[in-house]
Amino acid sequence: MRIQARFWVGALLLTAFVLWLLSGILLPFVAGIVLAYFLNPVVARLEHIGVARTLSALVVVGIMLLLVMLFFLLALPILSSQLFEFIQRLPSYVTRLQGLLTEENREWLSGIVGDRLPDMQRSISDLMTQGVSHVLSLLSSVWSGGQALISLFALLVVTPVVVFYILCDWNEMVGLVDRLVPVPHRPVVRSLALAMDSAVAGFVRGQAMVCLLLGGFYAVSLSMVGLNFGLLIGIVSGVITFIPYVGSLTGFVLAMGVAIVQFFPDWSMIGTVLAIFVAGQTIEGYVLSPKLVGDSIGVHPVWLMFALFAFGYLFGFVGLLLAVPLTAVAGVLVHFAIARYMQSSLYQGAADDDPPAETR
Repeated sequence: MRIQARFWVGALLLTAFVLWLLSGILLPFVAGIVLAYFLNPVVARLEHIGVARTLSALVVVGIMLLLVMLFFLLALPILSSQLFEFIQRLPSYVTRLQGLLTEENREWLSGIVGDRLPDMQRSISDLMTQGVSHVLSLLSSVWSGGQALISLFALLVVTPVVVFYILCDWNEMVGLVDRLVPVPHRPVVRSLALAMDSAVAGFVRGQAMVCLLLGGFYAVSLSMVGLNFGLLIGIVSGVITFIPYVGSLTGFVLAMGVAIVQFFPDWSMIGTVLAIFVAGQTIEGYVLSPKLVGDSIGVHPVWLMFALFAFGYLFGFVGLLLAVPLTAVAGVLVHFAIARYMQSSLYQGAADDDPPAETR
């Protein structure tokens, strides 16, 4: 038992070290593995109805490439232009919001902050201007860097090939991993693997569908009412919906801030934007999440945010891709460890640890 434990701990540490050494070239392969995992149920369904697995994988990858091409040709130019325009206009939006607040409520604000109100306004405006300039320079350096272009090229060329081959050999790869598990531990490992798959499938796949549908609803609705940057705000709101409360609150604050600056004093249009987010949260809470996510093992919002920051800091974009599924897997392992601890002598106490009976 000790030899097996040492062997697997050593193998895990060696694997982690190799992955750290090769972290610079892992992006297309990690993205391919993640996409293959998400697309495997579709390939399995096609295979179940009689389509050869190779042909099924080819069709699924082809549809994926077609959707990616449509996104780059149609949506990406609009989103990128809206993003840079929004960042450039953000200081003026903040200044306008400050003006609306102070012009309408100058008396009670002055009663709170006194004569410091003009200085506070100037300080906030200066901070926003500096922050926007830093963000713009950061985005420009990222997109103009050669490594970013190489990574983008690798994603577009290498990732589809990786996805195709993994989908074709999925069953053989799973069978090989199953055969490598030590025989005495196979029942426990298999049960854990099934629980992890259920958690990832329920939380990640289901939440991804929720984000996609909710982002589409917000983007179309906000664009239809004529909100500036409605497409960008809607998609951002949908994409970060997988972080409970944070995603919806971020989109709500952005949309309401832009709506107040754009439509004030037309409260009917501002109320329409508010109604869109109320409807979106109602649809998510009562329709999308119960149907698509269900009762799978959830992840606490604080842990999810910590995982995103930690994995993004350590492994960059690759870490962001792996943060959510690995957090769901970690949730299963933590539940398993707690259950084993509750059954162990560390929790229940050994027979030798029982206090002696009281003597009469």
